[in-house]
Amino acid sequence: MRHTTVGIIGAGPAGLLLARLLQRCGIDCVVLESRDRAYAENRQRAGILEQGTIDVLRACGAGERMDREGLVHDGIELRFNRRAHRVNFPALASGRRVMVYAQTEVVKDLIRLQLDGGAPLFFEAKVTSVTGADTEHPTIHYTHQGRTHTLTCDYVVGCDGFHGVTRDAVPSAVRSTYERTYPYSWLGILADAPPSCDELIYAHSPRGFALHSMRSIQVSRLYLQVPNGTDAAEWSDERIWDELDARFAIDGDWKLQRGPITAKSVLPMRSHVTEPMRYGRVFLAGDAAHIVPPTGAKGLNLAVADVVVLARAFAHWHETGSGELLDAYSDTCLRRVWRAEHFSYFMTTTLHTDPQHNPFETRLQLAQLERIASSPTAAAELAENYTGFPLEGPPSLIDRV
Repeated sequence: MRHTTVGIIGAGPAGLLLARLLQRCGIDCVVLESRDRAYAENRQRAGILEQGTIDVLRACGAGERMDREGLVHDGIELRFNRRAHRVNFPALASGRRVMVYAQTEVVKDLIRLQLDGGAPLFFEAKVTSVTGADTEHPTIHYTHQGRTHTLTCDYVVGCDGFHGVTRDAVPSAVRSTYERTYPYSWLGILADAPPSCDELIYAHSPRGFALHSMRSIQVSRLYLQVPNGTDAAEWSDERIWDELDARFAIDGDWKLQRGPITAKSVLPMRSHVTEPMRYGRVFLAGDAAHIVPPTGAKGLNLAVADVVVLARAFAHWHETGSGELLDAYSDTCLRRVWRAEHFSYFMTTTLHTDPQHNPFETRLQLAQLERIASSPTAAAELAENYTGFPLEGPPSLIDRV
């Protein structure tokens, strides 16, 4: 049996960043990841970093490659009624920007730091359960290299995603779940084609929503709204490009760059929140506690916000012995979570064509988009939410590192 101060389940961005922050505060921890390193480093997820996320990665020593290879964006483009309108982030959101830098790259950077003198990180360590959440020493049960193990902890943090086991450590009698499933999905592609735009394009179209993003100056990431249950294999490359062309179309000179499609996948759209995010000495962070539809680019950034709040609380406990901030963790995070859920819902329902929509509801969507295009107040609301609000917490772990 082994013991650590903080047992972290999951080596995604939330778990790895938390381990990095705790290490810099002198708090020992162990990270357990069920998959192998190659899988962890190649999970395709979000690609937009808020200003606060950028700042945290720089502060903890994980920003060097991000600053070299990431693409800074000062806005997004909304397309509707065959017109394009740009939302200028710095002008509307107190100078804040976003950066395109894929979650896969963030994870690679954090894994490298962790293995280069960081806290212990075990791959292919499958956690089967967490027991004793309401005791002084909760226990993680896991298998590694064909053997069963236990890790006793002062605290356990579940960063093991929507399908992880940590959430089950919160008794169902005290756990509330709020969720919504959307009546459409995204067909996402990676293409060896230079981006056709300098900034992301969000397109509302009678044919359905489309998004033009990118992973680098050579690789484009694009999405099409499709019905739930769509099989990506049923969409030929030519059909995908033709549909993207139709949905991005505007009056004027613009051309979609085509290239070989290297990956296709279908992404369901859902919203999910579990409350509370803490029970006893077990905490939930990131997708273990909440899921947002990707339209608002909030998933990775919410995970980062969670672990910053938690790391600050652990630092305060470590230095003073006070559990006050740990006790406030769930309420502190949920304020931001619900704000992000609302923004993600707003972006999703404003831009997508609901199969149940009638012409009246479509006109309401267009009226909202027209307001964003014509009202600095409405545009500022979008810009402030998209670029992210300041990370919450008292002074400040991040200021020290």
